[in-house]
Amino acid sequence: MVIGVIRTVILYLLIITGIRLMGKRQVGELEPSELVLDLLIADLAAVPMQDFGIPLLSGIVPIFTLLCVTMMLSVLTMKSIRFRAILCGRPSIIIENGKINQREMRKNRFTVDELNEELRGQGVTDFSTVKYAILETNGRVSVIPFAAQKPPTAQQLDLPASDSGLPMVVINDGRLLEKNLKKRGFDQVWLEKRLAEHGARSVQEVYLLSVDEQGQVYFVPKEAVGK
Repeated sequence: MVIGVIRTVILYLLIITGIRLMGKRQVGELEPSELVLDLLIADLAAVPMQDFGIPLLSGIVPIFTLLCVTMMLSVLTMKSIRFRAILCGRPSIIIENGKINQREMRKNRFTVDELNEELRGQGVTDFSTVKYAILETNGRVSVIPFAAQKPPTAQQLDLPASDSGLPMVVINDGRLLEKNLKKRGFDQVWLEKRLAEHGARSVQEVYLLSVDEQGQVYFVPKEAVGK
């Protein structure tokens, strides 16, 4: 039993290390080669975890080999545009100047229903408002509307605008992050005043409190359990 736990932990840590080496991507944003790697690693790790008669190295060696191959392929894709196109494919323009490119749709086996779903996810319901819709190599659709359909910016409207900067979490689910509080240049006295302003008696009553670079506070009280 103990041996099984140890083998599982070793393989788990190895897989986590491999996934971290691939970079910070969501599953839906993986390139085809990365998705294949994930599937193969999961299959290779499952057998040694379940069958104690198989040496642990029988799982570690092929997993390590795959990770090495992946790292080499990553370097090649960075160095060679042609190799990158072969391995990862090329983006396809499926809408151009408001018109659907049916040839590219058929080539990528991309249906109208799938296109509608992707456009709705980006708040677009009218094809004619789309300048370009590009099917990326990870399966996502990037939408570029016509200039007239883009919302105006403060600069275009000649309005003053201030950058609030990156908010920093000070209280996370009832826990005070003192390091972040000090980074923002505040102390315990300042924090107690902010809590009192929002009707909180202690840090434990706060679900989230963040402060941006301008000192603006975002406050969310913790809900009672059972609500």
